[in-house]
Amino acid sequence: MDRRSHRGFTLVELMVALFALSILAVLSWRGLDGMTRAREQTRARADEVQALQVGLAQWAADLDALAAVPQMSSLEWNGRVFRVLRQAPGDPGAGLVVAAWSRRVDAGGSRWMRWQSPPVTTRGQVDDAWRKADAWAQNSSVEGGVNEVAVTGLVDWQVFYYRSDAWTNPLSSDTMQAGATTPAPAAAAAGVPAAVRAAATPDGVRIVLTLAPGQAISGDLTRDWVRPTVGGGKS
Repeated sequence: MDRRSHRGFTLVELMVALFALSILAVLSWRGLDGMTRAREQTRARADEVQALQVGLAQWAADLDALAAVPQMSSLEWNGRVFRVLRQAPGDPGAGLVVAAWSRRVDAGGSRWMRWQSPPVTTRGQVDDAWRKADAWAQNSSVEGGVNEVAVTGLVDWQVFYYRSDAWTNPLSSDTMQAGATTPAPAAAAAGVPAAVRAAATPDGVRIVLTLAPGQAISGDLTRDWVRPTVGGGKS
C-alpha cells in the first residue's frame, strides 16, 4: 500500500486554507454590513418621506377645519408664525384649538415645526392661545414639549394668499393689517381680541417650502390649499 495516499495536510497547506477562509469571512462581513447600511438608509429615507407627507396632510387638515367665528379671523401669517384657529380634532363639541406652524433654527438644525394649543371655548382663551403660539415661534422653551412636533428639515418657507384672482404676499400692501400689532378701530370697539382681528379668509393659501439638502426630498416644494366653498381651479 502506498503510504503517500494516507498522508495529511502539511502546515503550509493548512495556513493557506485558513488564510483563504479568513478572506472569505471578511468579504462576507463587508457584504452583510453593506446590506445592513443600505437597508437602514432606505428605512430612514422612507421615514423622512412619510413624515413630510403626514406634515403636509396635517397642514391641509388645519386649514380644512378653519373655525368660522363672527368678527374674528381664522388665520394669520406675520412672517414668523402661521396661526390657524380651527375646530378641535375629534369631538366637534370639544371647542377650538390654535394650531401654529413655524421654522425653528437651533443646535439641531433648521426644522419645520407645528404647535397646538389645548381646546379653548372663550374669546379670552383664544386670545391667550394666539399669543402663546407667537411666543412659541420666538422661543422654543415656551409652550413646547408635548404640544409641538418636528416635521422636516427646512431651510426657508414662504406663505401666499389667493385673493382677487392673484397670489399675493399677506404682509404687503392691503394685507399688511394681518401682521399689525394694533387692531382696527371697529374690531377694538366690538371687543374682538387684538391678536385675532377681523379679516376676510383668503380663497386659497400657498406654502413654498425649501427643504433641507441631504434629505429624501430636498429643494423647493409648493403646496396649495383652496377654501372648499370656493372651488373652481384656484390652484
